[in-house]
Amino acid sequence: MLSFILSYIVWDPNPAVFSGFERLRWYSLLFALGFIISQQFMVYFFRKEGQDERLVDKLTIYMVLATIIGARLGHVLFYEPDKYLSNPLSILKVWEGGLASHGAAVAILFALWLYAKRTPGQSYLWVVDRIVIVTAMTGALIRVGNLMNSEIVGKDSGTDSGFVFARDTEEILQNLKVPIESIDAYKPTDRDSELTGNGIVPVNFDLVISKGNFSREELSQILEQDIKYALTRFNSSQEFLAEPAETPLDYEIKEQPGNYLVTVHTFGKAKYPTQIYEAASYFLIFLVLLAMWIKYKSNLPDGLLLGLFLISVFGMRFIWEFFKEVQVDFESGMQFNMGQILSVPLVLLGFFLIFRALRSGFKKEKI
Repeated sequence: MLSFILSYIVWDPNPAVFSGFERLRWYSLLFALGFIISQQFMVYFFRKEGQDERLVDKLTIYMVLATIIGARLGHVLFYEPDKYLSNPLSILKVWEGGLASHGAAVAILFALWLYAKRTPGQSYLWVVDRIVIVTAMTGALIRVGNLMNSEIVGKDSGTDSGFVFARDTEEILQNLKVPIESIDAYKPTDRDSELTGNGIVPVNFDLVISKGNFSREELSQILEQDIKYALTRFNSSQEFLAEPAETPLDYEIKEQPGNYLVTVHTFGKAKYPTQIYEAASYFLIFLVLLAMWIKYKSNLPDGLLLGLFLISVFGMRFIWEFFKEVQVDFESGMQFNMGQILSVPLVLLGFFLIFRALRSGFKKEKI
């Protein structure tokens, strides 16, 4: 059992929820689900504390817009300003990726200030203290969406434990000059003797190829050249795989009725599944903040939950960044990456808010 837990996993889920319908993706679904669940929690918070539940719809609009706009502009300004400012229209292409949680955090804090200013009877810190509870939960769901997209991956683990992300390579192999019916990456059960403990682990790719007019010999010639190129020359293949460039391709072909089954024996790089680490951290933070609200509700000093949120979320973010690959090239030569640098002021703000909240003390029960 222990060896199974510590062993590596070949990870290649389809980012689309339904095969053949690519527009609905796990990331989008989990992102939207986070806001839907958050809205229901906020209705519950408002009801329990005697606030007008109808204001939650207004609050949700502020939150959704702030999250999307802030996360996008945060990535543009902090990570790739030259790329986007030279072509401002590309900033609108959110579907191509590029969101930064630090930008979302700043935008949400600003948007909630606007909301509180336009909403009598609700102070800014009161609103934010409730919002951060559900924000932690939404952050956990978004990181699961990143995992389903095989993005924001960890560094090489250097051991035979971790995730081998094979999705990008599968997409490359789909472009081979042969009629491929399906591709499946998996952990082989008969290659344990090839494990050396250095994080370079056996991975197999099964390609089902329609026979068409291909003879076995013709197919072999194409595969030996094109698959070798795909496994060794693309940036994503070099990042996630460890196919030896100097040796012939290791593969076998089995002829089946109507198609060929090609099994390619290669190697992958086991990486830290940092998406899981972050998702678990954020969900635990959500549970702690929720438990505090359940116990104290309106007696909580304003700013306490926000302070705890900033320290815990961005403190953990600072730690997990040590295990993550850099998002943009300029971070490679930095001792601390951009995510860590941006986390520091938010953690310091959290300490200030907690100090301020504890000085004022817990509020007394209303009679």
